[in-house]
Order: sequence, then structure tokens, then C-alpha cells
Amino acid sequence: MVKGSVKNWNAENGYGFIITDEGDDIFVNINDLHASLKSRGLHEGDRVKFDIMSDMKGDKAVNVRLDK
Repeated sequence: MVKGSVKNWNAENGYGFIITDEGDDIFVNINDLHASLKSRGLHEGDRVKFDIMSDMKGDKAVNVRLDK
């Protein structure tokens, strides 16, 4: 799993960006959060771990969980 921090999160629209520990920006959508996070959402600065999936629009974070 990749680790990083939430760079920004738009709770109203349900998406944002994570910056990986390597410095890459990765898109994240509320639909790709682990079930335990869906009601809470993300907050700027949260430490997270996730997998990366590529689709036609590029890379995105999936299976996003808090990194404790």
C-alpha cells in the first residue's frame, strides 16, 4: 500500500487529492474510501494508506484507509 497525506478535500463534492510520501498528487473520490471512512470523509492533513488504480482519466486512490 502507498502512504501519504490528504492535501485537500471538498466534502460538498466528495473528492480531493492525496500527496504521496514520494510527492505525487493522487485523485481520490468518496466512492473509493474504505467503508469505515465513508460517513466521516477525509480531512486535510489526515495520514492515509491506499492502493493506486489507473483508468482512462489517470491514477486514483482506492481502498483508502486512515494510517494509524
